[in-house]
Amino acid sequence: MRRSPDGLAGSVLVLPILNDSGFRSRSGYVMPEDGRNLNRMFPGRPDGSYSERLAHWLVTRVYPQADAYLDLHGGDLDEALLPFSVFPSGNDAARALAAAFGLPVAVEAGGEGYTINAAAQLGLPGIITEVSGNGLWTEDTVSDTTTGIDRVKHHVGMIAGAMPPATQTQFVTMCVPAASVSGLWYPAQRLGQPIERGNVLGEIRDMFGTVQETVRSDPTGFVLYQLSSLVVNSGEALLGVGTAME
Repeated sequence: MRRSPDGLAGSVLVLPILNDSGFRSRSGYVMPEDGRNLNRMFPGRPDGSYSERLAHWLVTRVYPQADAYLDLHGGDLDEALLPFSVFPSGNDAARALAAAFGLPVAVEAGGEGYTINAAAQLGLPGIITEVSGNGLWTEDTVSDTTTGIDRVKHHVGMIAGAMPPATQTQFVTMCVPAASVSGLWYPAQRLGQPIERGNVLGEIRDMFGTVQETVRSDPTGFVLYQLSSLVVNSGEALLGVGTAME
């Protein structure tokens, strides 16, 4: 926001923190006002709960002003991850944004309720980026994000000149196994670890060490992110296994 607009073609609209109350209360997944995950509420409703109304405001008031949308995340407080972006399945313009942003991995994802899927329904290409994780930040991870923003501005013709070279992006799909029981999560693989179908990804044990669930990989791929918290509740995501797209 402090950068000079000299040499900029067009406008950059910046929303520093969308879920302000969740950010300040360190509420990783849900909005304190209604207990819902904002990034599952899109396109929202004008007469819905707090998160639904906020989603509706973004879709109806902000999206129409934009030609491209970047949803910039730092990973959740209990997630360890490799830097990656997410774009809607089958959306070539959004895929090109992900390549331009330049993170090492880009995930093609379907589903409803996300910011970028609601944007795509309006013809607005958008991506979600995830950099850092575990509630941590460094000047390097912030720079990875701001440099990616500059690459996208260059990609859409907003700025000219040479850009820092980006790592070639690997495009993947992602499988996200969820816990079937509550307990303590013991991951068996490292971030970036190559995985074969059937490999053990981790175990959920009770307080006395008895194994309640052994989680195995359905696809072949690599660990893109995983829960770094010891405690896990039934239904929560444990990790993401990225599989290269053909």
